[in-house]
Amino acid sequence: MSQHRPARAAVFSAGAWGTAVAKVLADAGTDVVVHARRDEIADAINTGHRNPGYFPDIELPASLVATTDPMTALDGADYLVLSIPAQSLRAGLARWAPLIGPDTVIVSLMKGIEQGTALRASEVVAEVTGVSAERIAVLSGPNLAREIMDGKPAAATVACADEGAAHRFQVACHTSYFRPYTSTDVIGCELGGAVKNVIALAVGIAAGMDLGHNAAAVLITRGLAEATRLAVAMGAHPATLAGLAGMGDMTATCLSPLSRNRTFGAYLGRGLTVEQATAATRQTTEGVKSAEAILGLAHAHGIEMPITTIVSALLHDEVTLDESAAALMQRPAKPER
Repeated sequence: MSQHRPARAAVFSAGAWGTAVAKVLADAGTDVVVHARRDEIADAINTGHRNPGYFPDIELPASLVATTDPMTALDGADYLVLSIPAQSLRAGLARWAPLIGPDTVIVSLMKGIEQGTALRASEVVAEVTGVSAERIAVLSGPNLAREIMDGKPAAATVACADEGAAHRFQVACHTSYFRPYTSTDVIGCELGGAVKNVIALAVGIAAGMDLGHNAAAVLITRGLAEATRLAVAMGAHPATLAGLAGMGDMTATCLSPLSRNRTFGAYLGRGLTVEQATAATRQTTEGVKSAEAILGLAHAHGIEMPITTIVSALLHDEVTLDESAAALMQRPAKPER
């Protein structure tokens, strides 16, 4: 990146979280091009400076532009910021990989595990693009898109094997309301973000069943223990799971009504089927898609994840709501670890 021009970021795509991060980047002085799938969304961003699909009431920075052409979006980009469903990542990257510059750093905003392969997003990026770990970063933390669009205070972790790359992206997205920290623990950040979605489903289910605040606190605390066990077994540092990408992200996602995973779980807890909850939520709910893959990782590493096990079983109609609650409470008593 030249010292004589601002950093340039291509954000794929124009969903809720992609739009929020694009706004943060633009507010930080980064040149931003958003890749939208639909012409009408790109036109609305360029002419009215709003995203009518997600935040029609919030004006975007005039410097933020949009296009439906991936080549135009990626032309000269220092960063490719990926905010698409984790299960769509492989197919999307296969189309975009030839357009990615030789020095472009790829930043994942995704918090899911690929079905079938049980790969983290950074691993999918590396496999499809051939880009080295030093050019693959992750942004994760307690970041509810609506609050960030409103300019409310937030923080996140930028993780990359290359500390210099993490620091440069930290500068590119640091604003008065968004404070990024850096880390080299990509594994911990990604697993914290993925597992918390499953735990948020569990907390939502408990809320839908009116099980109370004590139950929510138990699920969050023991859910964090599950995430930490798995992450450490896969090479993460336990402190990462106690930080923004772990405890911070889990707390926000599990407790906020703005969280789509918690909302989805609440629908299930009120008796809706998975199909009915999907229709009611109307947005990608990564925990639903990733629960089974996360459980596969746990089995592969010999890690016990009882909450994730129950949520996965419930999503596949293998247990009822009452059976799931009973199964967690009737587990053998043991020391807290």
